[in-house]
Amino acid sequence: MKIELNDIKHILARVEKPARYTGGEYGAVQPPADAPFCFCMAFPDLYEVGTSNLGIKIVAESFLRRGYAADYCYAPAPDFGEEIKKAGVPLYSLALKKSLAEFDMIGFSLQFELCYTNILYMLDLAGIPRRRADRAGKNYPVIAVGGPCAVNPEPVADFVDIVFIGDGESVDADVAALYVECGGATREFYRRAAALEGVYVPALTEVKYAKDGRICGFESEFSPRRAIVRDLDGAVFPTSQPVPNCESVFDRSIIEVMRGCYRGCRFCQAGFIYRPVRQRGVETLTRQACSLIASTGYEEVSLNSLSTGDYPNLRKLLKSLKANLPQGVTLALPSLRVDSFDSEFAQDARKVSLTFAPEAGSQRLRDVINKDVTEDEIVSAAQSAFDIGYSAVKLYFMLGLPTETDDDLRAIRRIVDLIKSAYGRKPRQKSLRVSVSVSTFIPKPFTPFQWERQASEGEVEAKQKLLRDCLYVKGVTLSWSDYFTSRLEGVLARGDRRLSRVIERAYELGCKFDGWNKYLNREAWTKAFEDCGIDPDIYTRERAEDELLPWDFINCGITKDFLKRERARAYQGRVTGSCKAGCSACGLQKVCPAARGQYSIE
Repeated sequence: MKIELNDIKHILARVEKPARYTGGEYGAVQPPADAPFCFCMAFPDLYEVGTSNLGIKIVAESFLRRGYAADYCYAPAPDFGEEIKKAGVPLYSLALKKSLAEFDMIGFSLQFELCYTNILYMLDLAGIPRRRADRAGKNYPVIAVGGPCAVNPEPVADFVDIVFIGDGESVDADVAALYVECGGATREFYRRAAALEGVYVPALTEVKYAKDGRICGFESEFSPRRAIVRDLDGAVFPTSQPVPNCESVFDRSIIEVMRGCYRGCRFCQAGFIYRPVRQRGVETLTRQACSLIASTGYEEVSLNSLSTGDYPNLRKLLKSLKANLPQGVTLALPSLRVDSFDSEFAQDARKVSLTFAPEAGSQRLRDVINKDVTEDEIVSAAQSAFDIGYSAVKLYFMLGLPTETDDDLRAIRRIVDLIKSAYGRKPRQKSLRVSVSVSTFIPKPFTPFQWERQASEGEVEAKQKLLRDCLYVKGVTLSWSDYFTSRLEGVLARGDRRLSRVIERAYELGCKFDGWNKYLNREAWTKAFEDCGIDPDIYTRERAEDELLPWDFINCGITKDFLKRERARAYQGRVTGSCKAGCSACGLQKVCPAARGQYSIE
């Protein structure tokens, strides 16, 4: 069923930002309507958020290069969702204007745990049963998920058919080829797909529970393992990117400088699930940047990675980009660490505000979390920024970290005072503005802190009050994360398959767009847990190191022994340091050539 925009123009005229739903973006590739396989890249958040995501463009490109069709769909805002549901118009893709129910596969990108109810929202609008069991044996698309949250897909396991774990540049299209070869979503298709690196089929794994409710085993003949792109320089990357119809979160071209991080901060899930570091070469990145600027007309290129300042050829890359990009194009380096900040890197950026993430106020606590940054380095980086024209600094910290004390929190004030002193050493035209943002620590899977408990509401409120008292200073603003949101994220991050019932019940009670404060329905989520007889505290408690975790059957390449060693070092206050300084034996050298220094771009 093709949706004609003329047939819904009366709806488009009544909703906010109708350009979200029309398609026809400048530079968008029209997928072949007669392709042997049709894939819809579904992003369970608003258009302007999804169109800023580079990962989904890479996934779509991998299908297009195989000769398959790849289209996009984003979660419609509630006003449009209500209108099309009332009119009996199914949710459709943007380019083909095709009902989602007519695709061979719908792939949801899970960037954030609080998007889970939006998966059900989009399936409902498409007329597709939410639960896998209700789709079995019927002519519905294969429902797949991928992205960072897919390393623990169990909370959504009852809704999905396939989970892509790790780098999806090739395995997703490999699954499409299997689908075509097997003549559809047959039992043979699922079994052969489950044997591929990077694929997990929830229906083929049974979770066993003990009488006390804890997991006591997993039954499956398949062992899911993370897909890892060995050679990033030769990996799929789109040569052009569509320009959104309305302002997006990031209105710029984006290139991925490298994947992974050398640092190993013990709280950071991305730093572990994207290991090892793989780089793109200067020539490749220059070619990609020039192609994107030529095809989009943007005037800014963002050099993305978890820690762009650690890219070994950054100076050479900046020189190459400045020499080859049109005059006036600026470069954005959004992920410079404090100890890799160089004023030369920031010269071309808009000197509005610089962001640093010390994460903890005291050196003791930074050592605990393996944030190998000193107070002197923080102040030195700020001083360098001030000297080239910056007059505003954003500082990111966490509270509720393992071993944290009140003195560690008070030390945040000391860092603020030192930065203010550094700014005052020379006459400045503007007053300094310091923004301090504090988030609540959430223990995440596949990190050394995956066993830790999450701080209670009372503890968090006391810590926030302490910081409010400490940072009541002229020129300093303090913001903090909402506790309910952080707790819900923590529950979903470390949840098991039983949470599928809670997510579905929350959706039935009206929950969607839970990552947006104006939509988050605390009462409905609380009632959903009560209705399902599940206490969320069982997911935020401390776990024993010998306890089976919901994600333990997934092999991410990092050994559990390594994570335990890192946790022990945290409690000893010992810094492991960067992978650049030497291998810390996480286990990846056994499975990935890039971890052994191969495919390193000089």
